[in-house]
Amino acid sequence: MAHFTIENLTFAYPEAGKNALQDVSLQIQEGEYLVLIGKSGSGKSTLLRHLKTALTPHGVRSGRVLFSGKPLEEAGLREQSAKIGYVMQDPDSQIVTDKVWHELAFGLESLGCDQRTMRLRVAEMASYFGIQDWFHRDVAELSGGQKQLLNLASIMAMQPEVLILDEPTSQLDPIAAADFLNTVRKINLELGTTVILSEHRLEEVFPAADRVAVLEEGRLMALDTPRGIGRRLRAEGSDMVAALPAPMRIFYGAEGGGECPLTVREGRSWLSREMEGRPVCRETPPAPLEEIPAADAAVVLKEVWFRYEKDAPDVLRGVNLQVPRGSLFAVVGGNGAGKSTMLKAICHICRPYRGKVLLEGRKVEKYRPDELFQGMLAMLPQDPKTLFVKKTVREELLEMLPGRGGEEREERVLKIAAELQVADLLAQHPYDLSGGEQQRAALAKVLLLEPKILLLDEPTKGIDSFYKKTLAEILAGLKRKGVTILLVSHDIEFCAQYADAVAMFFDGGVVTANTPGRFFAENSFYTTAANRMSRHLFPYAVTADDVIRRVCESRGEGKERIRRGERQ
Repeated sequence: MAHFTIENLTFAYPEAGKNALQDVSLQIQEGEYLVLIGKSGSGKSTLLRHLKTALTPHGVRSGRVLFSGKPLEEAGLREQSAKIGYVMQDPDSQIVTDKVWHELAFGLESLGCDQRTMRLRVAEMASYFGIQDWFHRDVAELSGGQKQLLNLASIMAMQPEVLILDEPTSQLDPIAAADFLNTVRKINLELGTTVILSEHRLEEVFPAADRVAVLEEGRLMALDTPRGIGRRLRAEGSDMVAALPAPMRIFYGAEGGGECPLTVREGRSWLSREMEGRPVCRETPPAPLEEIPAADAAVVLKEVWFRYEKDAPDVLRGVNLQVPRGSLFAVVGGNGAGKSTMLKAICHICRPYRGKVLLEGRKVEKYRPDELFQGMLAMLPQDPKTLFVKKTVREELLEMLPGRGGEEREERVLKIAAELQVADLLAQHPYDLSGGEQQRAALAKVLLLEPKILLLDEPTKGIDSFYKKTLAEILAGLKRKGVTILLVSHDIEFCAQYADAVAMFFDGGVVTANTPGRFFAENSFYTTAANRMSRHLFPYAVTADDVIRRVCESRGEGKERIRRGERQ
């Protein structure tokens, strides 16, 4: 029996000028694991929100959604709360209490469960999800990964029939994201819970999916098994091939034979067969990161220590870091390690009690606020919504250009909107945008400050692989203008491909920094899928393009063929 039946669903946000969903028809069976993929703004989140009436957005709608054979609206809020669980993209937007144990019990209290049942389910969920060690902690003390796990546990305590997840790993580090998605798969397999999930990170979810649905500009363009979707996208020459997991991209880029691999393990086996009997060139280690004089660094941190409260543990513990002028310097590490706090210390939002922060050779506390944030320093926070205070994207951007002539302001806004691909969103309310669109609008707002030093906290969160290339081009253009970019990210694929240097942040400090080729090749788990798949043959290949290039070179194929493969 179908859990959800979606019939000719069409929807438009107020004053949007176009439909967010267009004639979407889809059946989702009981116990199925369905993955939604598509570019940012393709309608994934909008479609998911129509599967629970409390979350259905305001706008003009036609078509209908059936739940277990009857219109969704006929299922009361209590029934939907009990049977349909929903995990949002931003963990903070879903948490409603101050203590972990209370958050676990909140949904059950709302459903009117008796105390005995409540205690049993809370204990079971805390044990199942490994929450015992932080069961009594304040929610505010948790990392992003812990908050998202708490959201999932709180929903599963109500024993829902359907679990809907909207890009649930967008704020998680790679290891926490893999653990989270493995837990979701376990819930699907062991409990028979129907899972409907939208994601941009496909390495973990693609092999687990029963079917994959591709949305494009609000339309359902394809629905098939994961391998079937890969074949269809490849045959149609779709640019969505670039969004597929690394083993599939490498297979299609290198024009491999046999069955397309879905997992790293399958990719490793295919690559071994593909390279059998062919010469494998001895890999030369990439150049290590060179030490630079402090005078050549745009940002310098020397023994920086910081804690949020006097009696609280230190979050920053003797951080030492030098960011070369005009470089793209990436910092990776687990949730709660202190990366975002380090960026706030550079901005002087968090004031260290020991150590120095130097910007262009001058202590940060010596800058006047207007001097610091006008042409020197700008920061894109992890949650872009914190920057939005106006009713339209256009007003948000115009706000950054006070005191300028009307024509000049409008020209600057239109130019930055075109560069960041938000020109068609200028009339919309920022909160009506998808997560990826909000990220782009927030970055446009920050770049209007024309900073010399740009701090980015998770800039690729919620954006698709296509816009990541655009973002990389924008950042490369800023570098050519002499802008220094310090980026904190969980997106190791982006860091491997585009960063000049990568540092690991752990336990409140930087433990190592190196060039991407060296950094990721020396890690076993904190590395890219392409490297895990190919390191037995190509130890220093850290991107899909690296692997494709080496496979094509082993066949003696020309540069044009290699470039063609890398564009797949």
